[in-house]
Amino acid sequence: MVKITIDEKQFEVENNLTIIQAARQNGIHIPHFCWHPKLSVSGNCRVCLVEVEKMPKLVIACATQVTDGMIIQTNSGRVVKARNAVLEFILINHPLDCPICDEAGECKLQDYAYKYSVGESRFEFDKVRKPKRVELGPNVMLDTERCIMCSRCIRFCDEIVNKPQLVFTQRGDHVELTTFQGQKLDNDYSMNVIDLCPVGALTSKDFRFKARVWDMSATDSVCVGCSRGCNTKMWVRNNEILRLTPRFNSSVNQYWMCDHGRLNSFKNVNAANRVNAPMFRKDGMLIDVGWDEAMARATSELKSFKKNEIAAFGSAHSTNEDNYLLAKLMNHMGVHRIDFVPHIEDAKQDSLLIKADKTPNSTGARLVGIKSDTDEYSYRAIIDDIRNGKIKALYVLDDDIAVVPEIAEVLPKLEFLVIHASNENQTMKYADVVFASSTYAEKHGTFTNFEGRVQKNKPAVSTLEHDRVLDGMPLSRLDRFGAHNDRWTKGIKRDTRASWRIINSIAAILGAKWKYNKCEDVFNEIASTNSSFYGLTYENIGVTGAMIQKSQEQVTVRS
Repeated sequence: MVKITIDEKQFEVENNLTIIQAARQNGIHIPHFCWHPKLSVSGNCRVCLVEVEKMPKLVIACATQVTDGMIIQTNSGRVVKARNAVLEFILINHPLDCPICDEAGECKLQDYAYKYSVGESRFEFDKVRKPKRVELGPNVMLDTERCIMCSRCIRFCDEIVNKPQLVFTQRGDHVELTTFQGQKLDNDYSMNVIDLCPVGALTSKDFRFKARVWDMSATDSVCVGCSRGCNTKMWVRNNEILRLTPRFNSSVNQYWMCDHGRLNSFKNVNAANRVNAPMFRKDGMLIDVGWDEAMARATSELKSFKKNEIAAFGSAHSTNEDNYLLAKLMNHMGVHRIDFVPHIEDAKQDSLLIKADKTPNSTGARLVGIKSDTDEYSYRAIIDDIRNGKIKALYVLDDDIAVVPEIAEVLPKLEFLVIHASNENQTMKYADVVFASSTYAEKHGTFTNFEGRVQKNKPAVSTLEHDRVLDGMPLSRLDRFGAHNDRWTKGIKRDTRASWRIINSIAAILGAKWKYNKCEDVFNEIASTNSSFYGLTYENIGVTGAMIQKSQEQVTVRS
């Protein structure tokens, strides 16, 4: 440890840190473009210049290591003058197209020019013109004129993804960012360069020109593309998801997320094939009905079967709370045949983030009771018993199980099938009752990733269920639900419900005396009855999640 002084304040820091790292740890912001905590130091933007006592010249904070007794000034007259000069130099050839730039509102150059620059240019000549609308790959578009040559994107491909695909060519003010000859920017993490770019040079082809950052709400969420559970921010305008971006979590995904999760994990929420109301089959066709009618039909039919003729499939796509209440409902009915269908793609995984398990909650589903105690009760055994006529009724939670050919083959043999579905799917072809369930973007809940980290999910898109819950709620609680934001008042609202609420209502009809008013009530019961979750609460899970007690996996489902 060494003692240093920054802007007249003394700090004790580790001796292997650079000035910018030491300042950042102590809440002091030094402006920077090229430096990033997870990339190597390039030192080419020069915006982070600081003054160090007894050094004749200003030094770059990103590449200068601290020493004992070092005295640093980040806003002295010399530093301010040098910073102004650097920004003026960067802006000489930068186009003045903020009004049409996707980065506007979250642009470092825009912010620094306003905060640190002199506000006018002495340059009276034509700017250098460079290529625009260059497709670097399937997902990333480049506006070369905007590039400030920070090299973050190049270093990301080289050091994090280990696929060198980007390079600078030419010299001086004619330097251009491009791909290596004959290559494209097509790695599985290519869109992270958009987040890394401090200006609007690299933009998303999917999100390009869709919205301004100030027109959207940003909600903390969790990616459901695989069992990693990358932390994300979900950006919504008029009740429609427009983009996902990674949210920093040092224990899960650092600063990154894969392109597949970024582009595909939310598309079903906006899709035209959403199930907007409950349905049941009449005269061979599924028709829209009210919630009371659908629940009455489901419960009356289920009661007509013996308990050993009923089975259930939970879902590794659903939250801990949804799966726990399904297990509890089956326990209340005396049904013990319950499992879930795994979705494993061994070929689609890597050592960085992507996992072979393409579901967000297979670990949690097992822990809360959606698992087989013996091979006799496994999902394959359930399929066999449907085939031979022993299982006559099936309850399926938020999973399109008919995508598995061997399951689709036996579903017509069932006498009764009830499913939860947020989108039209293949399993609906065989269903007798369909409950319109909310997607992960429309409900509170928790997921447990492959490492055993429990993470909270929050609703970013409003449904009619939210309007019912919020009606009459005290004003002090409205902000917690985001009711003050336009996302809750504009756009299409679907008549869907969180699966745990649907199950709670069915259980009440079947005589259960459960008392759950909100998702937290279900989670608190899980934490009090399941030793793996002991000590956890919604509050102490926090924004980065909390680890379960892996050594204990005893599950107790209350009747």
